[in-house]
Amino acid sequence: MKFKLEDITVYFPYDHIYPEQYAYMVELKRALDAKGHCLLEMPTGTGKTIALLSLILSYSLNRPHSPPKLLYCTRTVHEMEKTLAELRLLLRHLPRHSPLLALGLSSRKNLCVNPAATAASNSRDSVDAACRRLTASWVRAAAAENPAAVQTCEFYENLDRAGAEAALPPGVYTLQDLRAFGREKGWCPYFLARRMVEVANVVVYNYQYLLDPKVAGVISKEMQRESVVVFDEAHNIDNVCIEALSVSVRQQTLDGALRNINRIEREIDRLKATDAGRLRAEYNRLVEGLAQRGDLSASDTWLANPALPDDILREAVPGNIRRAEHFLSVLRRLVQYLKGRLQTENVEKEGPVAFVASISSNTGIDQKMLKFCYDRLHSLMLTLEITDTDDLLHIQTICDFATLVGTYTRGFSIIIEPYDERMPHIPDPVLQLSCNDASLAIKPVFDRFQSVVITSGTLSPIDLYPRLLNFKPVISRSFTMSLTRDCICPMVLTRGSDQLPVSTKFDMRSDPGVVRNYGRLLLEMVAAVPDGIVCFFVSYSYMDGIINSWNEMGILKEIMQHKLVFIETQDVVETTLALDNYRRACDCGRGAVFFSVARGKVAEGIDFDRHYGRLVIMFGVPFQYTLSRILLARMEYLRETFQIKEGDFLTFDALRQAAQCVGRVIRSKSDYGMMIFADKRYSRHDKRSKLPGWILSHLRDAHLNLSTDMALHIARETLLIPFPRSEDFEIDYVPVSAIVSKCKCLFLRRMAQPYDKAGNGSKKTLLSQEDLEKMGEGSFDEMQL
Repeated sequence: MKFKLEDITVYFPYDHIYPEQYAYMVELKRALDAKGHCLLEMPTGTGKTIALLSLILSYSLNRPHSPPKLLYCTRTVHEMEKTLAELRLLLRHLPRHSPLLALGLSSRKNLCVNPAATAASNSRDSVDAACRRLTASWVRAAAAENPAAVQTCEFYENLDRAGAEAALPPGVYTLQDLRAFGREKGWCPYFLARRMVEVANVVVYNYQYLLDPKVAGVISKEMQRESVVVFDEAHNIDNVCIEALSVSVRQQTLDGALRNINRIEREIDRLKATDAGRLRAEYNRLVEGLAQRGDLSASDTWLANPALPDDILREAVPGNIRRAEHFLSVLRRLVQYLKGRLQTENVEKEGPVAFVASISSNTGIDQKMLKFCYDRLHSLMLTLEITDTDDLLHIQTICDFATLVGTYTRGFSIIIEPYDERMPHIPDPVLQLSCNDASLAIKPVFDRFQSVVITSGTLSPIDLYPRLLNFKPVISRSFTMSLTRDCICPMVLTRGSDQLPVSTKFDMRSDPGVVRNYGRLLLEMVAAVPDGIVCFFVSYSYMDGIINSWNEMGILKEIMQHKLVFIETQDVVETTLALDNYRRACDCGRGAVFFSVARGKVAEGIDFDRHYGRLVIMFGVPFQYTLSRILLARMEYLRETFQIKEGDFLTFDALRQAAQCVGRVIRSKSDYGMMIFADKRYSRHDKRSKLPGWILSHLRDAHLNLSTDMALHIARETLLIPFPRSEDFEIDYVPVSAIVSKCKCLFLRRMAQPYDKAGNGSKKTLLSQEDLEKMGEGSFDEMQL
């Protein structure tokens, strides 16, 4: 499909386009024309990704003399692969004279093909360290003198020997494609991808490659200002920014840092005895400033990733930390000071200025010395030719902490807690440098690139993001979903069958009546709903407690008479296995229930489309732990700096998480399912109104104050039927036709039948090329989407 959008020709890989996709493209183009940033909320399952890619790449093709590069940021590798798959589809519909290079960039762990680097451990830090032991410039120099004694990476050496000839042909390369290409050519996929980032038209990578200054300083420093940056699934982007600039220090960190310092001291003594000139050369380089480091090979640039603004890099390193021995003395005093601060029985809170003043008065370490700790450490590690950086993570954490606290005078809190107040009997002192201002991490991105697109299916209330991130979007728009049938059925359940209110409010959540009514709700639904049911809880601790209570009440056993039960844990491997078995149970007709947690891995990146999710229950409102001192410090800062009230922020955060959870079960317009918000607080307008418009448009007034019996009645009237069950789900299979033939309700029978996907008149939900050609200028804005 090819159509005109104002002055550009848009290439779209399908024969029809949704009205909201077209509207999305219109607003996106306006933002690109204005060379500004935008906020766009697109309902889940409406083709947001392909609309983004089609418009931006078409926009580039219409500007051949200065085509903008697309930097597409995702949160997970799974989302990266899905985006690249959409790109590959689009590539086949672009003009043949327009070669396109698109690739995904990830860590060494996901791209390394050398068995020597991946055999010992599959953790990211271990693979990184193993790679550096094989590719560092001094390792390669030693191998050149004595090849038999020193091992290097043949893939990296082959890539280096190939020089400028080592390049990727035009095309779209997933991580798997890069590994396959690397094995075929004998080139390192990781460093090949790093090399091709500068010339690629589209780069798909993680948020951290732009938001974390330690990484962005290496990977994204050469990207041109005209690049278009997209943060997809960006509903939690403020939290990602906060995490990128926050550091936690515990007793184990400080003990490990002291061991690291002792090891570095031994390395310095060894170097003094063998090659003291190298230390003198480093000293001279530091006198001139960190910005001039000399030549580094590509494999060494992991050490040249400053967590500092550019103006600081132009300064010379303070004289009292230029010598390695003096620098280690400073680090030792700093670690001892932090150890002393952890020995407290009371909670302490300070700002960066007061904390730095305390360090200076007690240790003689001033702000400028702290500011350069991170870079000074890494310069020293280069000089000492240390490759096993995974063993030095503790001292790197301390230097990261020092640099941040020495660089920023506002937007941070230093909070020292002797124990977690939820478990006061367990001593666990922690010193946390907590970033309160998300705009600090994303400001360099807004300043550096002319167009930044923040988009997701759950940005509501959208007007809070410009205040949280401190920027002025040229476009801020939320779109609704055009449907020819009501395939979404949201309900608000406020009480159980016994008319007792249900809520996860702190003073109610442990009430036996609430726990029992939540259990009876799920029991009634598993007896009626076919296929998969997904349940979300407000936290891991609450989920564990309520499941234990259901087990003691016998409710869990009754639930398992109807469906198998699988549970998300904080272990990634266990959760992945549980998800696989959950899908198997749904595939063979047995059906299953999956217990998950808001803000967990499943809520953020796993789809429960089609029969994997016919019902989702949100047990409670997923507010953050409101007594958390880190959260309290952030809310105080937001109130004083951006005039955001505590209640507004807490409600905004909780409702976007709830919307993200329930949105897992509707992944396309042909999908259908039910959503139950099980908490009396959802019936309040100030809470409910914060949900995305595409959910609110289907939430009827009659569904706002339901009991369990009423919800079950509505479910049976709309979607639910008794489901044949076999004791052995491994071999049981119930055809869809058999389910539909037994269905006595109108909704499921209607949903299972063919339907008019295009719609007609004012409810037209598929636009053809002819429809777009007929639309006059400005007429589209008059359409009711």
